[in-house]
Amino acid sequence: MNALLDLVAVAFVITATALIGVYGLRISRTTSDFFVASRTVRPVWNASAISGEYLSAGTFLGLSGLVLLNGAEGFWFPIGYAAGYLLVLLFVAAPLRRSGAYTIPDFIEARLDSRRARRVTSAVCLLIGWLYIVPQLHGAGITLQVVAGIPPWVGAVLVAVLVAAAAAAGGMRAITYVQAFQYWLKLTALLVPAVLILFAVNGGAYDIDPVVVFPATAGPSALDAYAAGSLLLALLLGTMGLPHVLVRFYTSPTGESARRTTVLVIVMVSVFYAVSSIIALLARVVAPDLAVPGVADTVALVLPARVFPGLAGELLTALVVAGAFAAFLATSAGLTVSLAGVVSQDVFSGSVRSFRLSAVICAAVPLGFALLTAPAGLGASVGLVFVFAASSLSPVLLLGVWWRRLTARGAVAGMATGALACGLALLVHAAVGGVGMAAPLLAQPAAWTIPLATAVTVLVSLTDRHGPPVRAGAYLARLHTPDRV
Repeated sequence: MNALLDLVAVAFVITATALIGVYGLRISRTTSDFFVASRTVRPVWNASAISGEYLSAGTFLGLSGLVLLNGAEGFWFPIGYAAGYLLVLLFVAAPLRRSGAYTIPDFIEARLDSRRARRVTSAVCLLIGWLYIVPQLHGAGITLQVVAGIPPWVGAVLVAVLVAAAAAAGGMRAITYVQAFQYWLKLTALLVPAVLILFAVNGGAYDIDPVVVFPATAGPSALDAYAAGSLLLALLLGTMGLPHVLVRFYTSPTGESARRTTVLVIVMVSVFYAVSSIIALLARVVAPDLAVPGVADTVALVLPARVFPGLAGELLTALVVAGAFAAFLATSAGLTVSLAGVVSQDVFSGSVRSFRLSAVICAAVPLGFALLTAPAGLGASVGLVFVFAASSLSPVLLLGVWWRRLTARGAVAGMATGALACGLALLVHAAVGGVGMAAPLLAQPAAWTIPLATAVTVLVSLTDRHGPPVRAGAYLARLHTPDRV
């Protein structure tokens, strides 16, 4: 690796992000610009921005590491990540846009006519967002440490400062342009090395042995049916509970535009996941020694130099480094903007000034946590956030959009139950592991925490003597009425 080239690549990403952010700042003038880009983002731009922020460190670096380590089991992650948008398309994209809300707590308060439900939703959104930002900061630290020997905390601080500045300066409109650019940079950063490595490996010094690439011990026959099913359920529904994903649909001009955006997102992220998976499969042939926990996340950074010694490998590595940094910045920026909207509206006045202060706060909190913790596997860390989101927020959102009898008490009880059950299961598993039949239930709790949260929400709503809000029927009609009507 060439540390100078890699640092130049990082500097390029930072400079491009700053310049695009400045352009967005020039046209960000109103409160609506900062919160939802004045609801004027067209499908192609919006899909690029959504894909840019969705393809995080856990995807860019962690996905290749997961497939390298776990074989077929690792493929559940890209399948679940991409298919989750199909559920978003079918169930929530257009209705959320028609709600007219700025944030998820806005929607919950309008739907249930309850400040308490809003506050609980805000707390859950903040927790999900902060948990998601931490792996991005860890990933930035890992990248700079691998390519330039820089202490990991430098990368975490650098990303947090840049994200806070960009979000505070231009809000949603500026971040939209930044994230759209970063999606195409990330795709290029993996696609070019993947294609070149494929040509080099095919017929070259490396023999592609199917037994090595697809060993029986890491194939479908060795999968735990419960663990795989529970993980897939968490990934599918977890996408629906990510605040930074859902808030982007509020930027679409209409509900129909939100649907078209979602279709494009499915195509874009699927292409990226295919490329990332190819990198992992090539690593099973070229660099099987990297299949070690804690090291596997570096495979996308190390692989080009393994195949192309000299300047060609160094240039490809620099390209991958640029894409990796774009991944950290895009996801962290999207999360910071969505969380800043929540904090600004719920804690402060909801003004542009309060949005900027909230952006700084929402970047500082996960930075503190990242500096105090050691990075785990990036893909697995992001997967845990999906489990938590699917257990706490997704059931209430689905019922809020499709079930008239949902009440504020039911929503609060469901979110609290899902969050506590999932959190306790993951904490117990992290502390003591699992024994016997309890091990998979704690490691992958989505299969029982999601039904539990849903059942509690429905039961409490049905037994709530206050019943649903009087205008629930009219509000649901608004969510499901076609735009042209």
